[in-house]
Amino acid sequence: MRQGQQQTSDRRLFMQFLAFGDAMDMEGLIEILDDSGLDAVLYEDANDAHGVGLLTWSDDPNHFVDAVRPLLRGPEFANLTAKPEYTMLGRTYSIGYEPKLEEWLLDRPRRVVTDPDWKWHVWYPLRRKGEFNTLPDDVQRAALSEHGRIGKAFGEADLALDVRLACFGLDKNDNDFVIGLIGKELFPLSACVQAMRKTQQTSHHMASMGPFFVGRAVWQRLSDSPAAE
Repeated sequence: MRQGQQQTSDRRLFMQFLAFGDAMDMEGLIEILDDSGLDAVLYEDANDAHGVGLLTWSDDPNHFVDAVRPLLRGPEFANLTAKPEYTMLGRTYSIGYEPKLEEWLLDRPRRVVTDPDWKWHVWYPLRRKGEFNTLPDDVQRAALSEHGRIGKAFGEADLALDVRLACFGLDKNDNDFVIGLIGKELFPLSACVQAMRKTQQTSHHMASMGPFFVGRAVWQRLSDSPAAE
């Protein structure tokens, strides 16, 4: 509810992450992205001297086939070695407590990943154990609340922000969520993951996490907000 009115929306922001190896010409990749007009983030892979990551997004999933796919089939990206184990596709979602629904679903994720001061990003998928979905609602809420308090504390301390995407039916490995941790420095992102290891959700209800992509943004672009369109 907001000002006495129920907030609803059938719009979601879809975000796709792709990783590649054998990227020997970073300047060429940046140039083609500049010319493409796409909103995106290009990463240097911290764990692969020749690796890169590419994050794109849209509230229209046709965008990934109609705009991103032709870019990837061009010579600059086609000559790279795809790393399909890192491919992630997800959509924003709401848990019902967001004060501004459209801003949460459409604007905040794009703004967070393109902040020029927050260049360290860690992306990974996760899957909960199936039995979590059969737990009573109050037990689920308690587990999620414990997890959320840690994330909120890191955010309020200006150490780490997160992007949470649902990927039910969108992930080849049947993962449930895609998580992006965003920070000015890398250490707090690692510390955040470590702190969450002790929560009920991670220690008892998680089936798998990762693989983890660790990258630093080398190029970012954000156009006008889709919530305002």
